[in-house]
Amino acid sequence: MAGPAPRNHSFPAAFLSAALALVAAGCANSHSSHPAPSAPEPTSTSTSTSGGAVPGRIHVKVADVDLTITDAVAHLDRSGDGSLSMSVRNDDDAPEHLGMVATPGGGRGVLVGGKSAEGNGSLSTAGILLLSGTTVTFGTRGPRILLHQAHVTSRHTLPVTLQFGVAGMVRLQARVTSS
Repeated sequence: MAGPAPRNHSFPAAFLSAALALVAAGCANSHSSHPAPSAPEPTSTSTSTSGGAVPGRIHVKVADVDLTITDAVAHLDRSGDGSLSMSVRNDDDAPEHLGMVATPGGGRGVLVGGKSAEGNGSLSTAGILLLSGTTVTFGTRGPRILLHQAHVTSRHTLPVTLQFGVAGMVRLQARVTSS
């Protein structure tokens, strides 16, 4: 009596490897000024008087997404280690989660939840919770984002890609200070 034919698992493994390579390539290429195809296009971005984007600030408003990020500052030492502080205002009708922070060269921020184990600013498997109609401040008292070996641009800014659960990928330039 013959049993079921063995399955070939090489196709799913190859597909997964290719998909991960594409995701990694997209994150490593975060210096591009064009958002990823799946990312919402910001309809309102704060600009300076010279017409360029203001480092540390962006407003994303598309369909049901309404996020404002302000005061994004990377506090880094000479080796590029430190933290990212910022305020994120969620004016969506639904809760949001910040699930990932990426920097050039494949760098990843480490998300650390706020003091409370649940509620606004808490960390879960989905990321840092951002309740509807609230502002979460990332820094010393609330949730934190730790950075390691971040690469600063010649304009003394840090390109940052933020991955949100609802809003998708949001790219901005964080101002940089020495710590």
